[in-house]
Amino acid sequence: MWRGLRWLAACLCGAWLAAAALAAEPVVVGPEGSPQSLQDAVNKAQDGDTIELLSGTYRGPVTIDHRRLTLRGLGAKPPLVQGQGKLALRGALITVIGGEVALDHLEFRGARNQDGSGAGVRQEGGRLAVRNCNFFDNEHGLVAANDAKAELTIENSVFGLAPHVVGGLYHLLDVGRIGRLSVTGSRFQQGFEGHLVRSRARASYIAYNFIHDGLRGGASYEIEIADGGLATVLGNVIAQGSERQNPVLVAYGTEGRAWDLNRLYLVNNTMINYGWLPGWFLRVFEGRVGADTEVYEINNLIVGPGIFWLGAPGHFEGNRYATLGMLRDPATYAFELPPDSIWRGSGVDPSHIDGRDLAPKAEFEWPIGTRPLKPGRTVWSPGAYQR
Repeated sequence: MWRGLRWLAACLCGAWLAAAALAAEPVVVGPEGSPQSLQDAVNKAQDGDTIELLSGTYRGPVTIDHRRLTLRGLGAKPPLVQGQGKLALRGALITVIGGEVALDHLEFRGARNQDGSGAGVRQEGGRLAVRNCNFFDNEHGLVAANDAKAELTIENSVFGLAPHVVGGLYHLLDVGRIGRLSVTGSRFQQGFEGHLVRSRARASYIAYNFIHDGLRGGASYEIEIADGGLATVLGNVIAQGSERQNPVLVAYGTEGRAWDLNRLYLVNNTMINYGWLPGWFLRVFEGRVGADTEVYEINNLIVGPGIFWLGAPGHFEGNRYATLGMLRDPATYAFELPPDSIWRGSGVDPSHIDGRDLAPKAEFEWPIGTRPLKPGRTVWSPGAYQR
């Protein structure tokens, strides 16, 4: 009897493992609905599945509703998810509603909506991870709707080519009141009138990115932390073009105070104003976000004319002013200090700031991604690069 039960249990276990292995096989879709459309694949997929997209062009919109899925592009060139006229419903090429979704190696282009809200991707709750993706020529690259429990992670992705529509105010990244935003190793360029990065999250972690609007860029804020919260802006290149819509590079508290904890850490960034008129490298709207807001500005390299210390209250250490001529080769985006620079090694130790270790652990690596810094560093230079 016991031998029979053991045999039955072994059979059931084997069947379960076989089913699990079968379920783990990726689902493959191709352009023009062959062998099945992307939306059909999403509808049929089981939680935990990976949907692989063959090279080609896919037409939005697609909705992923309370699922745990991965959409991954195949091939050297990322599959293109493209707009097809005006989008209905939520106005995005891909809309993620709740769940836990990862988008990997995809390109989103041409999102348009009747009210100007077209987005490459729209997140409505849940956890969304975006990796190795491109967002070009969308009214808004990625939009995250208000949901205090939602989380958004963006890694090694590119946002650019905002439509040139006067009065459009299109943002490359527009994040609502979510729980946490993390952006690393990514590139934001070629905005127009709108912002490159806008966040209203409770916690915003923006580190090791290239947020650079070009010599004659026409964007507004490069980074806007609109509703306060805990914001860490670490190790970024942040550059504003000469045809800017607003002289402020980094703005904090523009829309007031939405969260209990309001603190800004601006550490080891290279901040560049290409215009001949003075810029406002950092502006904290203290009257809107509250006088109890704490601001720490540590080891930033301020390049070009403008205001830094006068733009915000707070703790200033290790920040240095420079000109483009004091950098290695700005024309090729070599924004590090040359070996003979008077500012090399003049920063302070950022590993003990307000009880936190804010020492950079990496640097942006062109065209996307990061490269780690060697641990144990004791000498720091101002700016995003220690090389």
